[in-house]
Amino acid sequence: MINLFLKDDQFETKGTPHTRKIVRGILFNEENKICILSIKRDDAFGNQSYYETSGGGIDEGEDEVTALKRELDEEVGVKTEILDKVGVVDDYYNLISRHNINNYYLARVIGKTIIHHASDGDDLIQDILWLDIDEVIKLYENMEDKGVSLLVKRRELPILKEAKRMMEDK
Repeated sequence: MINLFLKDDQFETKGTPHTRKIVRGILFNEENKICILSIKRDDAFGNQSYYETSGGGIDEGEDEVTALKRELDEEVGVKTEILDKVGVVDDYYNLISRHNINNYYLARVIGKTIIHHASDGDDLIQDILWLDIDEVIKLYENMEDKGVSLLVKRRELPILKEAKRMMEDK
């Protein structure tokens, strides 16, 4: 299991960070294709396009598995089986004074629901892609090396490589 501690060197610190616990899924379907979200934003973080795994904040009273199942249902429209923990990444978003504790899990699609975006962040999702893990890793390697794109790349590329290793071992 991976444990990473990353600092934000892309944006100035805006104050004392609050902590947000987050769950994210390395989600795969019956064809072993990985789900990745295409994100487009034009806000305080800048005008950027990048890729990100599905997930979000853990709500009051939720455990990590329950939160991840809810997030994958909302963002991707699937029911899932959570298999293994891939790792934890502590990172910072200075621009919004936030310390994130990202908990990553390997998850498998076991059914379909209806996508029903529930948070403002969901509006940034431009497309849901299902690709081979090597294609996903290549997309991340080619993401822009600045701004939020770089912060996401640093956080998720090592996790994706570990998930690939875990999937090959199964």
